Amino acid sequence: MLTPVVESGPTLAPFQHIRFCLRYPDDCRSNSAENERIDLTFGNLELLKRVNHRVNVSIVSKSKAYGSSLEDTWTIAPDRGDCNDYAVTKRHELLRRGFPSSALRLSVTKTAAGIGHLVLVVVTTKGDLVMDNLADAIQPWQTTNYQWLKIQSARNPHYWVEIRSPAAPRLLARS
Repeated sequence: MLTPVVESGPTLAPFQHIRFCLRYPDDCRSNSAENERIDLTFGNLELLKRVNHRVNVSIVSKSKAYGSSLEDTWTIAPDRGDCNDYAVTKRHELLRRGFPSSALRLSVTKTAAGIGHLVLVVVTTKGDLVMDNLADAIQPWQTTNYQWLKIQSARNPHYWVEIRSPAAPRLLARS
C-alpha cells in the first residue's frame, strides 16, 4: 500500500485560491466528513481517467502572469488556461459527480525545473493519486518528479497545510 500525503502544519492558501473561492463558492464548500477517501473501484478509476483526459484535451495550454493587474484568475473550464485551470476544472467535475471534497485536494508543487505547478490529488482507499495536465496517466503522488509544497486541508477546502515530502530511503550508518 502506498503512503498517503503527510501534512506537517498549517500554511497560507495561495492568493489566487482565495480569489477563486470568492468567484466559485460552491467549489470551496466542504461536502464530506474529515479524511473521507474515495473507494478506488474499477468504475471510479475509469471515471478519474476520463475526466483527466477530457479536461487535458479541452483546455489549450496558456501561461498566465498573475501580476499586479489581477486580470488572470483560476477559472473553471476556460478555452485557454494554465495548470491552475486544469486542476480546478477536474476538481469541479468530480464534485459535480458526487465525490467528497475532502478527497479532492488541490496541491502546490514545483516541477523538476523549479516551476510552480498546481495538481489535483485524489485521496483513495488505494493511495493518493495525482491528476495532472502534464501527464495523461494518473499516478501515485510519490512517483511524480515534483517537490511537494502544500495541499488543501481535508477538513476545509479554504485551509491549506504544508506537505512533508516522501522520505528518502535511509542509509545504514557504518561503525
